[in-house]
Order: sequence, then C-alpha cells, then structure tokens
Amino acid sequence: MRTVAAVHLVTTARTDADLFGTDQPARRYRELVAALHPDRLPADPAVRADATEAFIQVTARWRARQVTVLGDYRLGSPAHTGDLADLYDVGDDRLLKLPRRPTDNDLMAREAHALRTIAERGDPRYLPYVPRLVDEFPHRDAATGAERRINVLATAPGLHDLTEVRRAYPDGLDARDVAWMWRRLLVALGLAHRAGVVHGEVLPRHVLIEPDAHGVVLVDWCLSTPVGSTVPALVPGQEDWYPREVLRKLPCGPGTDIAMASRCMTSLMNRQAPRELLDFAHACRQPSLGSRPDDAWRLLRELDEVLDRLYGPRAFRPFTLTS
Repeated sequence: MRTVAAVHLVTTARTDADLFGTDQPARRYRELVAALHPDRLPADPAVRADATEAFIQVTARWRARQVTVLGDYRLGSPAHTGDLADLYDVGDDRLLKLPRRPTDNDLMAREAHALRTIAERGDPRYLPYVPRLVDEFPHRDAATGAERRINVLATAPGLHDLTEVRRAYPDGLDARDVAWMWRRLLVALGLAHRAGVVHGEVLPRHVLIEPDAHGVVLVDWCLSTPVGSTVPALVPGQEDWYPREVLRKLPCGPGTDIAMASRCMTSLMNRQAPRELLDFAHACRQPSLGSRPDDAWRLLRELDEVLDRLYGPRAFRPFTLTS
C-alpha cells in the first residue's frame, strides 16, 4: 500500500471496519503501519506531516480496538481477576477468560479440554456444577505477534467464592450450612472423576456458591489433569492447601480433589462442629493418596449417613451471606 493511499484511507474511514476491514484486520493494520511509518516516508514535508498524523491515528485506533474487541466480543474492564487470567463480562451471562501471559496457553487448553470432556461424558443433570464452555479461539496481538488462547464460559448470577463466605462469617459457619456446600461439591467432583478428570486445585477461591438456591459451581479447570497424571503447577501462595502427591509431582487421582475439598469444608466450620463430622473429613485427608476415599459418589452417600445420624432427615436451611 502506498503512503498517499494509506493517508486517504485513514482520513476517510468512519468506522474500524472501514479502516481495517473485516476479513483480515491485523494484516490491514500491518500494511497501514508499513506505509505510514515515519522511518519510511518520502522527503516531501507535506506528505510527511499528513502521514505522521495518519500513523498516530491508526495506531491509536488499533490499540483501542485491541482493548475492547476480541473476536466477536467487546470488552470493558475485567469483572474478575483469576490466578492466571482476567475475566470479562461479555453479556448473555458469559465471561471471557483472557490469559495475562501467552506462556499460559497450555493451561487454557487444559481447561477447555476438561470442560468439553465433562460435558460429553457427564450426566446432564449435574453439568450446572461446572462451567460450560461456550467458545474458544486464539487471538494474536498484531503489535507483538504473541498469540493467546481465549475461553468463553457460561456463568450464573449471584455467585460468591468460599473466601468471601469465610470473610462474612469470621467465627465460622454452623456445620449444617457447610453440609449442603460439601454435598454439592462432591457432586461436582463425582461428575469430573467419572469423566476421567482431576480438577487439581480445589481451593476456596474456586468453589462458588449461590446462597439462596444452595447452588455450587467448581471453577478454574486450568490445572486439571487426567486421572493418574500429575498436576502441572501450583497456585502461588497456596502451597499449604495441596496434598503430598501434588507437591511431589506424583500421579494424582480422585483422592487428590477429595482431600482438598475436605479441607475447604473444615476451614468454614465453627468451633461447635461435631467431632464425627471432623473425623469424617480427616479420613479424607490421609497423607497417602491410596489411603483416601477415591469415589466421590460413594463418599457422598457416606456423608449423608453421617449427617443423618447427627441431624436427622435433611431439611432446607436458608443461608444468608452477610456483608
């Protein structure tokens, strides 16, 4: 593209589609930058002035477009900040997950693979316990050439992670309130394990609850791994939450998630928690993976037996998340 034609295009384009086109916008951007770059301009002062102004305009418009548009999605400010990615509310109860570093693309791919596998193999009745992958695509930064994998996930309104719950109840929760969270978390794990997937980072920040309807969603599957494989990394600063096999980079299994989930639950309970329930949780956290329960569905039935002995038939307990 010649410099004069590039200047004309920049000065007459009313929309980004006019300027960058719709088929290969990054290619058009590179053509414009090449034609307008100050180091490549002719000596004519008038042409140089117009081209320099056009160069400033095109780079500014491209930068703004990159911030606000990825694929078919327009982004505002991040709605949430995760361990390795920022999440943007893109409407229709969806979150776009954008990794901060291209080197984490493999972890984004792990999440997409895990969620697809669970959706394909899992019981449809329990799929709401994990996020739904609605879109995935690569995005290449035109300026740096770096490519990042993007996942778009379906969300549910009114969710709060267990860190928020613990903060709202600094003295801990009644074990009966923890019980429904525990039961539903075991459903999420049972769903994943039957599909051959270990979550690998069942931490309070990744267990979301919906207080009014007693819903639970287990999020952030970026460190997930097939049963019998190793968890690829640890969340920085959370090393104390992981069982021995993760820290030693040994093969993991359903018992890995069960141990972490049990710790999440006991961390919520107040000092009046029944000893039988605490002993049940302790048995789920034995040092050796082979000594722990490895079937979340069977464990759920055993938990129900403990709860029945302690509290009798199950009854709905309204739960309020105080501010």
